Order: sequence, then C-alpha cells, then structure tokens
Amino acid sequence: MDFLTSSTHVHITTWVVAVVLFFIALGKPSKGLHMALRLFYVLILITGFMLFVTFDSLNPMLYGFKMLGGILTIGLMEMTLVRKKKGKGTGGVLVGAVLLLLITIILGFALPGIA
Repeated sequence: MDFLTSSTHVHITTWVVAVVLFFIALGKPSKGLHMALRLFYVLILITGFMLFVTFDSLNPMLYGFKMLGGILTIGLMEMTLVRKKKGKGTGGVLVGAVLLLLITIILGFALPGIA
C-alpha cells in the first residue's frame, strides 16, 4: 500500500475525477454515473485516510480539519445529487458543497509535508 502514501497523486486524481463526475451527474442525472461517483467517494476516503495516517504527525489539528472538511464535502455533494433526484431545491446545499470543496482544496495544498 506504499503507492497510497508515497505521494498525493492517487488522492488528487480520485478527487479531480469525482468533481468532474459530480458536475456531469448534476447536469444529467444517471444511476450508473451516481454509482461510479460513489465508488470514487470511497477511493477518496481510503487514499485520504492513508495520507492522514502518514502525515498527521506534522500538524495533527490542521490535518484533522482537512480530513473533516473532505468528509463534509463528500456528504454535501451526495446530498446535492439526492435532492436533485427527488426534485427538491439544491441551491443552498450546492453552494455549501462548492465552498467547502474550495476550502478543503486550498487547505490541502497549503499543508506541509506533502510531496
């Protein structure tokens, strides 16, 4: 499992693909696309947890906030898609998901110790 922690490439690739799939699914809802997106959520969580375990000794609180932000971002993205599927309003949840996504990405790139 060294490939998960030797660099952040796998983690970054999974969340970039997930963000692209999210916006595609937002525009054109599809059950298969939603399931693929959920698979990428799991991959993001696995790679993110492995990076957290590897690098949290450098700044545990900041890494903890980053991990919490990532989990909440995934939750808001999923809530947005489910609300859209049910025909409910997605405006507030979508804005929250995008803002939290940006904060999490900025925090992730600002963390020390990332190769």
